[in-house]
Amino acid sequence: MKLGTMYVIGVGTGDPELLTLKAHRLLSTVDIVAFPEKDAGSNHSFAQQIAAGSVSPESMKGEYLFLHFPMTRDPSINVPAWRKAAVTIVELLKQGKDVAFATEGDPSVYSTWAYIQEELTELLPELDPVIIPGITSVTAIPSQTKIPLADGQERFCVVPATWGIECLEKLVEDFDTIMLIKAGRVIPKLITQLESMDMLDCATYVSHATTEKQELYSDLRDVPNENRYFSMVQLSVRARRGVLRGTNESKKCAVLDGGKADSGKDSIDKTIAGKA
Repeated sequence: MKLGTMYVIGVGTGDPELLTLKAHRLLSTVDIVAFPEKDAGSNHSFAQQIAAGSVSPESMKGEYLFLHFPMTRDPSINVPAWRKAAVTIVELLKQGKDVAFATEGDPSVYSTWAYIQEELTELLPELDPVIIPGITSVTAIPSQTKIPLADGQERFCVVPATWGIECLEKLVEDFDTIMLIKAGRVIPKLITQLESMDMLDCATYVSHATTEKQELYSDLRDVPNENRYFSMVQLSVRARRGVLRGTNESKKCAVLDGGKADSGKDSIDKTIAGKA
């Protein structure tokens, strides 16, 4: 029997209207739509919630499949779970079924798919998955803060907040925008570090971007003391802004010289911004 096609679909950050046309079509037509679930047997997934907002279960040709991905860093738990999920997918593909694995954001950016792909490559080396990109929080959040990631000569980077805090002093020298992902658990530490660098005014916090739960704070000191998983801090230094206009010659921004930076944040709501 001919091997089924493996699709990997990025469903974006939460707003179902941000799904691509290709993602919408494939979710409607494949035989199996697989979603990651963090609680075994819950049949609940944020990726599924996003997809259902664009393609109702009734209009889908295929069946739902929930694959368990434990929320832990313990390899003795994670690796068997990844292998089990991959084995399930391989069995379906060998039956000639087309399978779509739907993941939040984009499959190539801090996605569960990366782990599944490694397992699938071992189990089915001839597999050639079709990957459909999705909107990531890295681009969704600037759409809400209204602060560009970068212009002509600027540089930006994306780092986990749990690692990036220790490197911030170096990062702000090398990059104009630093996107700190999964920042919810380290906000107090981040505030302390930014205050010591006189850069607290350059930071904007967003959680659950593009969803009804979205919260935006231009002052990190106002962020609730909660560990919110879907959270990110956009640190905008913008030291090289305006080079192509001839108004900046790659000099350090005012913050790095001990003053306040003009990061365009005055127009940002000081507390909460809802979904546009």
